[in-house]
Amino acid sequence: MIGQEGSNVQAVVLCGGLATRMLPATRDVPKVLLPVAGRPFLDHLVTRLRTAGFVDIVLLAGHLAEHVELAALALGRDVSVVRDGPGLLGTAGALAAAADRLAPSFLVTYGDSYLPFDYAAPLRALSPTPKEVLGTMSVWRNEDTLEPSNASVADGFVIRYDKRREPGEPRLDHIDYGATALKKEALALVPAGEPAGLDALQAELARTRRLGAYLAGTRFYEIGSPDGLRALEAHLTAGRSRA
Repeated sequence: MIGQEGSNVQAVVLCGGLATRMLPATRDVPKVLLPVAGRPFLDHLVTRLRTAGFVDIVLLAGHLAEHVELAALALGRDVSVVRDGPGLLGTAGALAAAADRLAPSFLVTYGDSYLPFDYAAPLRALSPTPKEVLGTMSVWRNEDTLEPSNASVADGFVIRYDKRREPGEPRLDHIDYGATALKKEALALVPAGEPAGLDALQAELARTRRLGAYLAGTRFYEIGSPDGLRALEAHLTAGRSRA
């Protein structure tokens, strides 16, 4: 079993954002429930997480959370929802607010990411690391192809993570793949009760050599943009045809 002995294999899905890039489709439907290849995206994601061995799937919901709760009820007892607070806390803030519900080590992924790899691999990579290592980020050698690269890797660690790199700053060649294993104590670095992004936490862990790197072997897919959704539709449809 991944993580601490006797603990559930837990995946946390961040799905509380406003999804403004996908308007008007997300005006009344949360992004995680947008239809993709004939099914709500959440169905595809939960299937992949279960295939990887996760038995506790926690959805952190904010915008249109009531729709996410109804969908979770239909998916089964291994899927649950924790609502964001009255104000948007950001991705790391939502994790910190839900700390009582989290396992000692857990995987965090995004409610708009579809990753054709073993979602449990970052947790397995984190398990034997020294105590001071607080996370393992899955990364892909992107070379600014799908999106601007945001990470640099050396000696098994993410040594720099920057989603807002300015022109002229040192080049980055990897990209956050969309799944990071974290030890719960990493959330002590998140300001209590304040909006905070997971990217800021990841950047701090990288800066202090406390973020391991797990190298993914193929591109990721996402539904955060219309082009991304179309690419995932094509990928899933092609896979069904081959099957």
